[in-house]
Amino acid sequence: MQFSSYMNEWLYGEDGYYKNFKAIGKSGDFYTAVSTSSFFGASIANYFYSLLKEGKADRNGWLIEIGAHQGYLICDMIQWLYTCDPTLVSTLKFGIVERQPEVQKAQLAYIQERFGDDVQITHFNDISEVETAYAFVVANEIFDAFPCELFKDEKIAEVNEHRIEWVGAPVEMLSWAKKHYLTQGEIAVGYEDLAEKMARGIEKCDFVSFDYGEKYVRNDFSIRVYRSHETFPLFDEALTLSESYKQDDITYDVNFGHVCEAFVAAGFEEMFYETQARALIRFGLIDILELFSKQTTQSRYVSEADKVKTLISPTMMGDRFKLIHFRK
Repeated sequence: MQFSSYMNEWLYGEDGYYKNFKAIGKSGDFYTAVSTSSFFGASIANYFYSLLKEGKADRNGWLIEIGAHQGYLICDMIQWLYTCDPTLVSTLKFGIVERQPEVQKAQLAYIQERFGDDVQITHFNDISEVETAYAFVVANEIFDAFPCELFKDEKIAEVNEHRIEWVGAPVEMLSWAKKHYLTQGEIAVGYEDLAEKMARGIEKCDFVSFDYGEKYVRNDFSIRVYRSHETFPLFDEALTLSESYKQDDITYDVNFGHVCEAFVAAGFEEMFYETQARALIRFGLIDILELFSKQTTQSRYVSEADKVKTLISPTMMGDRFKLIHFRK
């Protein structure tokens, strides 16, 4: 089978890696900005609130997260929006796009724990189910979890019995590679479909997403397997695909140029593309931290400041992760 189908089965198939809820953070399989600090979500919500105040967003619309994992991010956002304007919790509608039933259950349990019956979440199995006049859609690290094809010297990877073989690439893929000056690397599958579905169902939309990668073709393979915070390049001789299949996470660096191309073609406009550090500071992260310092103990402030440093430090998440914001 083509590598994208193999990767799709690995991550999302029966008994796939994401079939059931995965723990995040230091004790889990992976570590994200969301699990680092609740101020990550608060900063994004603060940005959304600024759009609401400027009349660029609709207070009667939807706040939707794609791939919410346990639900930390959307809950942190709701909490901050309530702090800014308590009435927003009664005018906005909240949704999560998540197709795995077990993950949906974990999300609902966490949301109940955070807000009781005060906040209701609607689950969508796919973004195509969302139909509304306005939505602020947020996602953290979803583009790197799309299946991809592996391309090298005009050939693509096929997987037979967990072994990679190289076969001639189809004409359309050769054309794409030539257009983007790609000689080897990953070609994501599904960006165009996501953009088109979002554009069809949402009349006006702000889509904000964070991920790791660059806005150009690397001409190298970044695809790798994560196992208990250890990284193994896919072509590492020490890595056995049959052992990692469906047991470990698999990911690659995002080509934001490809993401942008897909969304612009679907009718979106690129508003911002910048480092996570620059985006979060622009969103008001430092102001939120300073406000927190006036309402807490010194030790708690120092602890939270260390977490914020992880989010914005150039040597940690600050420069490697990027924000991209599209508007329709």
